[in-house]
Amino acid sequence: MMRLTPISNLMEKPSFLPPFMFGLLFATFGVILSAKYSSITVDQSALLALKSLITHDPHNFLTTNWSTSTSVCSWIGVTCGSKHYRVTALNLSSMDLTGTISSQLGNLSFLAWLDIHQNSFLGSLPIELTNLRRMKYLDFGNNSFNGEIPLWFGCFSKLQTLSLYLNNFIGVIPSTLGNLSKLERLSLGGNQITGGIPNSLFKCKELKFLSLFNNSLEGSIPTEIENLTLLKTLGLGINHFKGKIPSTIGNLTTLEVIDLAYNNLSGEIPLVIGNLASLQMLYLFNNRLIGEIPLVIGNLTSLRELYLGNNKLTGKIPLVIGNLTSLLVLYLGNNTLTGEIPLVIGNLTSLQSLYLSYNKLTGKIPLVIRNLTSLQYLSLSNNKLTGEIPLVIGNLASLQMLYLFNNRLTGEIPLVIGNLTSLRVLDLYNNKLTGEIPLVIGNLTSLRVLDLSNNKLTGIISCFFYSPFCY
Repeated sequence: MMRLTPISNLMEKPSFLPPFMFGLLFATFGVILSAKYSSITVDQSALLALKSLITHDPHNFLTTNWSTSTSVCSWIGVTCGSKHYRVTALNLSSMDLTGTISSQLGNLSFLAWLDIHQNSFLGSLPIELTNLRRMKYLDFGNNSFNGEIPLWFGCFSKLQTLSLYLNNFIGVIPSTLGNLSKLERLSLGGNQITGGIPNSLFKCKELKFLSLFNNSLEGSIPTEIENLTLLKTLGLGINHFKGKIPSTIGNLTTLEVIDLAYNNLSGEIPLVIGNLASLQMLYLFNNRLIGEIPLVIGNLTSLRELYLGNNKLTGKIPLVIGNLTSLLVLYLGNNTLTGEIPLVIGNLTSLQSLYLSYNKLTGKIPLVIRNLTSLQYLSLSNNKLTGEIPLVIGNLASLQMLYLFNNRLTGEIPLVIGNLTSLRVLDLYNNKLTGEIPLVIGNLTSLRVLDLSNNKLTGIISCFFYSPFCY
């Protein structure tokens, strides 16, 4: 018959308790220690599996450094957490590596940061990566991955950055990306993606950066884009979008960059563009936009680059353009703009590039260009400009390219052209210039392109220093 010992009796035997507790603690510590080292061994195995699929490591980053004789946490590109001693980040960017992604990478269960951009990884992405539920940052950009963008990207509920730009992805943008409620940056540019922008994407209300440039996307730009109220950069250039620029874009008041260039957009530039007071770069060139440049453009006083060229814009260059005193680039070429170059252009003293070519501008080159002392590129060609080349052109000491061809300019080439010692291109073709070619042109030793033909000039270029145009 079994006899049970009363608890009170056990309490009377203190010598029994310490060995029991000691054994229990030792066993627990052993389990923890074993788990710790078996976990880091799993991480080591996963990384070695990735290393085994690297077929080209020209700088021997992994070949010499990823060795079992050293701690995983000391390997190049590897970061471990101090608490769990597990791999939390892997950065192999810009190492010129070639290879494929191992399915065992999905065993790095503590991984939150994975950056392998600017290498030559190829093939498809293994579904085992879905095990990386802590993932916040994924950058696979500038590689050679192919196939469709996996639907399972939508399972990374903590993801903040997804960069797949400059690869060979095909198919459509998966609607599952709309599940990424914490996504702040999405970069899919430079692939071969087709279809439209899925409406589910506009559920990602934390987006600050959206770049879909240089794909084959089509359809209209959805009006639902207004949901992305935190957006700072919108890059939809070099696609096949058509229709009007949605007026709802005016609600995105945090926008700093808009790139809609190289599409088939039509209609007028919406007046709501004037609401975007934080805008620094506006690229609308190479579309089919019509109408006049809206006066509200003068509200965008933070603009640094304004590209409206290669459209069907008409009317005069508005005087409010003079408000944009932060402009570095003004590109209005290849439209049907008329009237004179406004004097307010002289307010743009930070301007580095001014392109007004291929319009129907008349009048003289304004003397206020003397103020544009930072100008490096000046193109006024293919207009109906008259009068002489102003002497103040000699003030533009930083000028590298001067295009005045196909106008109705008269008089002589001014001697002050010799002040432009950085000049690389001088194109005065097909005007009504007269007199002798000034000898000072021979002193422009940086000059690489010179076209003075189809004028009524005489003489030859005399050389004092080396120039490829000296005879």
